[in-house]
Amino acid sequence: MNKCEDRNCPVHGSLRTRGAILEGVVVSTKPKSTAVIQLDYYRKVKKYDRLEKRRGRLSVHVPACMVAVVGDRITVMECRKVSKTKSHVLLQKGKG
Repeated sequence: MNKCEDRNCPVHGSLRTRGAILEGVVVSTKPKSTAVIQLDYYRKVKKYDRLEKRRGRLSVHVPACMVAVVGDRITVMECRKVSKTKSHVLLQKGKG
């Protein structure tokens, strides 16, 4: 782990988490201290009584003490807005 002086870190900083806990796969890490994750889910189509696969993308803040690489399965949690598009923060890396 790197030394963390990020005030938007849920472990070492003052960022409080609340709300939804989500799990997804990292698809991009190009922006600075940000990871884009993909969330796969199913939605029921009432008319045909079937399920359809859907996916969504979410921008996540990655604190300085953590590293996210494309292909990692990560757990994120909702927090206050960190920037215009980021309202979730990385909690931990899972198995992937």
